[in-house]
Amino acid sequence: MASDLRTVLIVGTGLIGTSAALALRQRGVRVLLADRDEAAVRLARELGAGEEWQPEREGQEIDLAVIAVPPAHVATELLELQKRDTARFYTDVASVKAEPIDRATQLGCDLTRYVASHPLAGREKSGPGAARADLFLGRPWALCPTPAASAEAVEAVLALIELCGANPVQVDAADHDRAVAVVSHAPHVAASAVAARLTDASDVALGLAGQGVRDVTRIAGGDPGLWLGILSGNATPVAEVLEAVSRDLAEAATALRALADGDGTATNEITQLLKRGVTGHGRIPGKHGGPAPAYVVVQVVIGDRPGQLARLFQVCDEVGVNVEDVRLEHAPGLPLGIAEVSVQPDAAVVLTEALHERGWQVP
Repeated sequence: MASDLRTVLIVGTGLIGTSAALALRQRGVRVLLADRDEAAVRLARELGAGEEWQPEREGQEIDLAVIAVPPAHVATELLELQKRDTARFYTDVASVKAEPIDRATQLGCDLTRYVASHPLAGREKSGPGAARADLFLGRPWALCPTPAASAEAVEAVLALIELCGANPVQVDAADHDRAVAVVSHAPHVAASAVAARLTDASDVALGLAGQGVRDVTRIAGGDPGLWLGILSGNATPVAEVLEAVSRDLAEAATALRALADGDGTATNEITQLLKRGVTGHGRIPGKHGGPAPAYVVVQVVIGDRPGQLARLFQVCDEVGVNVEDVRLEHAPGLPLGIAEVSVQPDAAVVLTEALHERGWQVP
């Protein structure tokens, strides 16, 4: 199926578009690149993502056009490409689905050759310089065909997903938008709200910042213009989630004020929210799908020097311990940090003993 895609046009050479192009190039697909930003196309080309598209050139047979532009521009871009009869089939990779499909319908686009899609992958960085060929490996990639979409168009998008190493998930467009409001869009706004509190934070507070605040605010570093377009296209579902979060926060604030005034029963309200949070966090699928396994975290003091992580992983390899996850927590002002290595429960003792024997500090 994937071999049917010989030439793919990528319209929009940002993070997602360029990452898809890099993945396709690794699989031997010819990739044409287009973007209104000539510098972005040039950088993507220099990174090996493909060659610049020259629409005036005759005889170009393009199997699939991938529209990697903000949600508000997907339908108009689709219309322009179809007017040229640019490709056999079309898809987009915007993170909102219902609004672009509705707009494409209104504009009279040919929906038989178009299948909306959305790879659930990204980074807090943007632009072609942040692109990676492995960005989509093992990640879900939603596809939302309308009833008008032909079987051939669906097959073309499935081929794209296969070539990029992602896992296809067919879903209704409206269901998709409600889902990403919960797991992506509203969390970004919430992270931004927490990060905004740091704008006026004192130097003392910032000096005490630990891994917790870094984890919560990591995604808040995304491009505001890009996120405004995403949120605008999915405004109602995101607003509903944020209203629910706001109610929880307001109730927690009220309970905390009551607790400060001596009302010991207020702890019940706070405890219930914390417990619900633990339950919700536990429902996030693990790296292989399904419920997340209970790993044990082995903490290791690691120097801020080249090669330290490689040495640590070498120990894991020597004793046959698989690293399920790893996180680094830096010690501000010191040339060291803590590596938190997640392993299977029965491997924790083995790894800890091996590290001690080799002179590592394991708190």
